[in-house]
Amino acid sequence: MMEERSDDADRAGPLSGVMVLDLSRVLAGPYATMMLAELGARVVKVEAPGVGDDSRQIGPFKEGESAYFASINRGKESIALDLKAAGDRVIFEALLARADVLVENFRPGVMARLGYGWEVLRARHPRLVYAAASGFGQTGPEAARPAYDMIVQAMGGVMSVTGHEGGPPTRVGTSIGDITAGLFTVIGVQAALWHRERTGVGQLVDVAMLDCQIAILENAIARYAVSGVAPGPLGARHPSITPFAAYACADGHIVIAAGNDGLWATLLGVLGAETLANDARFLSNALRTEHAELVAEALEARLRERPCAHWLAVLEAAGVPCGPLQDVAQALNHPQVRARNMVIGTAFPGGAPLLAAGNPVKLSAHADPATRPPAPVLDGDRAAILAELGL
Repeated sequence: MMEERSDDADRAGPLSGVMVLDLSRVLAGPYATMMLAELGARVVKVEAPGVGDDSRQIGPFKEGESAYFASINRGKESIALDLKAAGDRVIFEALLARADVLVENFRPGVMARLGYGWEVLRARHPRLVYAAASGFGQTGPEAARPAYDMIVQAMGGVMSVTGHEGGPPTRVGTSIGDITAGLFTVIGVQAALWHRERTGVGQLVDVAMLDCQIAILENAIARYAVSGVAPGPLGARHPSITPFAAYACADGHIVIAAGNDGLWATLLGVLGAETLANDARFLSNALRTEHAELVAEALEARLRERPCAHWLAVLEAAGVPCGPLQDVAQALNHPQVRARNMVIGTAFPGGAPLLAAGNPVKLSAHADPATRPPAPVLDGDRAAILAELGL
């Protein structure tokens, strides 16, 4: 990590001066390195010659370029290297000598077979933080197995609590297997960099996609620990708080989260259903949760009388937590989302404009611009990188 940082570099983010060598592809690793870039790190993406990151071939496409790739790899540099070729290994090792962090998401053993495993690199570059994001981690009986998001969602129990009771297995609608692994990798890298600041020594950050799915089960683990029964899917409702679900109005659904007895009483007042306050089945949150279907029937008998917009207005005015059920287009165009700069402009490698999600981490000492640099052309930064390395 560079100790001297210019004012311009420091304004770019708290990780200004940190160089990340990114050997990852598709989603978990690239998502992690995208977030490191968002925080100011310089990310040099090492790609396979001729084809690049696998996600360059994953749609949707615009004018032959992948929006999937462009949205996750914005602001990075690209150099194509064959790590089995002697000349490219010279370049890679020159980059290693300058890197603070290496991120890879190969199966365990791949980097070692190339001569760049953790034990080798820690001896050559003791300050290097080596982050390995894989399906099952670097240890354990199934470490060598390949994995994709769907596999770890299924194996990690997340799919078993997603969807509706009696329905088919349902994958969460976004790739949380990859994305949670990416986020935990960022946490690990930052912790390792702080450790290095204090000790001068790097370390291995070992993140498994399956581990990350276990880590986000939260309430499901607590319920199993207490009851001994594996929980199942509950649709949109919360397993331990009621009312806390999506409820039908005259023209659609809204979500209501009345998380305590006071909010329950307020909700009943807004709906003109005060008599339910004395119903023995609804006197506590535990009882309401036990009778969640009856609660829904009672609430929807009132809610179906008026449209969503009416109920959202009166519930918000009364201080009852609620919200509209929005699709992606509505969410991206919501005034609060726009006010928080959560829809930013970036570009495809060829320069065509592209909308993407902004950075949810807002830092008071650093800017949050409305645009981000484009994703790199495959091998597009080779000449500049070689000149920088004196090669």
